Amino acid sequence: MTRREAAREEAHFQVLRLLGDNPELSTREIADAVGVSNGSAYYLLKALAEKGFVKFERFISSSHKGRYAYILTPKGLSEKSRLTARFLGRKLKQYEALQEEIAELRRDLEGAGDAGGVVAGKSGE
Repeated sequence: MTRREAAREEAHFQVLRLLGDNPELSTREIADAVGVSNGSAYYLLKALAEKGFVKFERFISSSHKGRYAYILTPKGLSEKSRLTARFLGRKLKQYEALQEEIAELRRDLEGAGDAGGVVAGKSGE
């Protein structure tokens, strides 16, 4: 998977996750939460709708007639679960790599004889 594909998948995951929790979010709120522009958030929502993961429903009772609810479809719920599993797998790999890096740094410090007053597992605070 290329970096661009991974970034797109991550953005889709974030949007599906947000909408699963709160389908009444505005495009601006989605953009802010995902860290993209309002136009990019709209593009993401449109792409998810074209894939059948999200459907747009107009708020009947809203004072803002252009306001929509973004509802996850059954297909969208399945995709959210799939993306959650992939996201969790990536994060676990990153966590394991970070744990190994920390262990190596601790071994380096122990081999250096507590350089600078830092003891493995303690930061001197």
